[in-house]
Amino acid sequence: MIVELGHYALVMALAIALLQSVLPIIGSRRGDAALMAVAPPAAVTSFALVALSFTALTISYVTSDFSVQNVWENSHSLKPMIYKISGVWGNHEGSMLLWILILVFFSALVAYFGANLPAVLKANVLAVQGWITASFLLFVLLTSNPFNRLNPAPIEGRDLNPILQDIGLAIHPPLLYLGYVGFSVCFSFAVAALIEGRIDAAWARWVRPWTLAAWTALTAGISMGSYWAYYELGWGGWWFWDPVENASFMPWLAGTALLHSALVMEKREALKIWTVLLAIMTFSLSLLGTFLVRSGVLTSVHAFATDPTRGVFILAILVMFIGGAFALFALRAQSLSHGGLFAPISREGALVLNNLFLTTATATVLVGTLYPLVLESITGDTISVGPPFFNLTFGPVMVPLLLAVPFGPMLAWKRGDILAVTQRLYAAAGIALLTALGVIYFATGAPVLAALGIAIGVWLLAGSVTDLAYRAGIGRVTVPVFWQRLKGLPRSAFGTALAHFGLGITVIGIVAVTAFSTELVTSMKAGDKVQSGPFELEFQGLQPHNGPNYTELQGRFSVSRDGVAYGEVMSAKRVYTARQMPTTEAGIMTTGPSQLYVSLGDETPEGTSIVRVWWKPWVTFIWYGTIFMSIGGIVSLLDRRLRIGAPVASKKRKTTAEQSA
Repeated sequence: MIVELGHYALVMALAIALLQSVLPIIGSRRGDAALMAVAPPAAVTSFALVALSFTALTISYVTSDFSVQNVWENSHSLKPMIYKISGVWGNHEGSMLLWILILVFFSALVAYFGANLPAVLKANVLAVQGWITASFLLFVLLTSNPFNRLNPAPIEGRDLNPILQDIGLAIHPPLLYLGYVGFSVCFSFAVAALIEGRIDAAWARWVRPWTLAAWTALTAGISMGSYWAYYELGWGGWWFWDPVENASFMPWLAGTALLHSALVMEKREALKIWTVLLAIMTFSLSLLGTFLVRSGVLTSVHAFATDPTRGVFILAILVMFIGGAFALFALRAQSLSHGGLFAPISREGALVLNNLFLTTATATVLVGTLYPLVLESITGDTISVGPPFFNLTFGPVMVPLLLAVPFGPMLAWKRGDILAVTQRLYAAAGIALLTALGVIYFATGAPVLAALGIAIGVWLLAGSVTDLAYRAGIGRVTVPVFWQRLKGLPRSAFGTALAHFGLGITVIGIVAVTAFSTELVTSMKAGDKVQSGPFELEFQGLQPHNGPNYTELQGRFSVSRDGVAYGEVMSAKRVYTARQMPTTEAGIMTTGPSQLYVSLGDETPEGTSIVRVWWKPWVTFIWYGTIFMSIGGIVSLLDRRLRIGAPVASKKRKTTAEQSA
């Protein structure tokens, strides 16, 4: 009964979404307050219904109800409970239901927190959200229904894909979808503003918190996905330029540009048209990512579906929303004012430069991702665009941006003094230069480019600290006054500094592990020893072990440093009973910011085991930096100036204004 209730809730949610998508728009065009007032309760009701449906599917997984086809295909009665719950979205149908749940959740948030939005704008925003919701509910109900029944019901399930039986599945997809879908609110605000024909600084003030929330979640989601692939797949890499990885990275790049562009629009009422265009582009790239993952056009460990029918349906949604939004933009762009003017050397100018490099980087990744697909569809030729292309095109675009980052926050609005800012950054530049020289001196044979890359990371760290120090008046006021000013800085200032600081940490981690990591592939038997980095590993042999729904051979390695026992690393070859699918469980030992990474391969006819050993210096900085960036986003969201919507005048002030009139 609970399964039918979940299915019925989805049908009802579709009906409500259709009402939400039509009535408020009609009301905004007619000036009918009653019709516009339909939008908020409709959005909240849709969320309640989809939440009920999602709960019903989760209960089916928890109780191992194999009469539900989706549960039978992706679960097993012996699977640990955490994987039964996370397995709800470890498949195409369930993940789409999670996608829609987050979509209607954001709609409900707009309805709740948008009390002080202009009535017309709020109605149009929620109506556009209704269009998106209705489209994806139709997609799920017609092509990807998670509540299909099996009769008779199987006794046991086929189990979840072994690669997905990990804590990463519980964290990565929800965070990623919060980012993907969060940008739908920015898209809806952009389309709503184009429908109304009104875009101003207040609009940017309403959009920026949603952009920041989505960007923060997407940053955390991509980071978690990177680390999950790093330790789960046993390849020893943290980023592969996989097309589906790129599909999440492109909205992040565009969203970063949107975040900075909206700031210019809010402060100076400049870049209006560009900001609206970025809002459309960012969510369009999110939809493109959804299409790539679920259409079957890509072969990837990240891809969910290979059914071309589903791909055609999502392509239709893609064309409808992207094409419709850009057509509306083309119709309205000429009637929109361009906003205020500013000097090239100013904070606005620095943010424009930021946007230029970020959008160029996005275009580079987009071309590299889609070119093989386009070429194959036209000529039938199959090619692969891999890391060499992206490293040679993406890297050079990002280096000038990284060098310019510390200048932006320290420049004045409208007209800045580049010489004065350069003088303030002398100390940061000196620290970066000393770091480069130190790397070259202490890391014998270190590539010059590696030293420069680490110096750029340190430049970002020192630059972010310098920004806060000068805002607080370092060198101009006494120490007690400096601390009082520092504590009194707006939270958005700390959020920006944390994000830039985190970017510097990530850059250091990327450069260090790329330049200084070592890899050893060898065959070993019990008692054999190998050297990796500063450590010596001794193979202790293989040991069988049984898990709840798998069997494995564990390879144990004792680790020593300079002859002193340091610890133990265990890697395993695992086979899941239901699917008979093998996986490699990497063994990782973390020491400071570096890691020793061991991957156990197959046994050879001679009775030895193939072993891959990596020494990865400073690799954890890659993910520590993204944590700082995410925390920076959260801190900025806590700034009182980023309240959603515009301030509402108090009754006392309204009465005074009426009396004076």
